[in-house]
Amino acid sequence: MTNENLKYLGKRIRSIRKEQGLTQEELADIAGIDRSYIGSLERGERNITINVLCQVSRALKCDISNLTSGLPLE
Repeated sequence: MTNENLKYLGKRIRSIRKEQGLTQEELADIAGIDRSYIGSLERGERNITINVLCQVSRALKCDISNLTSGLPLE
């Protein structure tokens, strides 16, 4: 994924997390991921693996397609 795609995905994760009223720490706890890792995902600094994407999606109670719709960017 390019940096722009990662930033787009991160913004989507942040948006859904906030819609659900979760903090980064709460999402991290539910997903079984370190809080600082969630922060770096939301800023588009990490190249997320499919396993982590599944964990985040499950924690947010949404389909992966909700997170990745519109990717890759043109």
